[in-house]
Amino acid sequence: MNRNIETFIGCDGDYDYAQIVLFGAPFDSTTSFRPGARFGSSAIRHESFGLETYSPYQDKDLTDIKVFDCGDLELCFGSAEAALKDIGEKAGEILFDGKTPFLIGGEHLVTLGAVRAVAERYPNLHIIHFDAHADLRDDYLGAQLSHACVMRRCHELTGDGRIHQFCIRSGDKAEFTFAKAHTDMHKFGFEGLKELAEKLAEEHTPVYLTVDLDCLDPALFCGTGTPEAGGVSFTELLNAILTVSKTNIVGADVNELAPMLDASGASTAAACKIVREMLLAIYK
Repeated sequence: MNRNIETFIGCDGDYDYAQIVLFGAPFDSTTSFRPGARFGSSAIRHESFGLETYSPYQDKDLTDIKVFDCGDLELCFGSAEAALKDIGEKAGEILFDGKTPFLIGGEHLVTLGAVRAVAERYPNLHIIHFDAHADLRDDYLGAQLSHACVMRRCHELTGDGRIHQFCIRSGDKAEFTFAKAHTDMHKFGFEGLKELAEKLAEEHTPVYLTVDLDCLDPALFCGTGTPEAGGVSFTELLNAILTVSKTNIVGADVNELAPMLDASGASTAAACKIVREMLLAIYK
């Protein structure tokens, strides 16, 4: 792989020696409200240079770990399945080389491409999902490949009891009915996350962590396509990520930043910091 010209700050290591590989999926063709998430990955990469590589939260520095940023994929905007295929192939290549894929979206549907590859390699995969929305619709306006359906499609790969959802505060009634029978849903916050992480860590279960940034309170993070009143603070999300980092994370993503929807740049700055903290937290 070739290093991207503009990398996320501190993520310019050599591919051969990298443990984590960043790649972007600039896709938002199934967005159901306000588009713009296709610009999220490039904005996060560009604006990351407003950060320090050092995290005072964790007393760790990106320059002390090995992360390779291979840039954004060139995805087909006319076909969700074609885009997911390309995402899955990239994640599969990274996994085959013994590295951890870290995907930056893009809308939340991009998660499905990465999860397909990770679940193929780790058949007993569990998914930890932070989001405002349940994303459990079987279809959205007739389309089964939609950001509103992504966790339903992931459930078809994992089966019951292996998707753990936190911060959920929006969805139709059928989604919440489905969740009661098939997923481990925790509404509104992170209650139960510590106990779950301890159990998964003890069993050394492979975990995929997906963070939809609209789990954050839109009063703090308005640069997203489907803002939902309520939500958690930056500190609560950071602490939740640190909690999950104790598990065996084999893949991760951050998604749903639409940078132009927050002209102040504060949402992009928050997304950059979340990416930095996740990279430092999951690095083994």
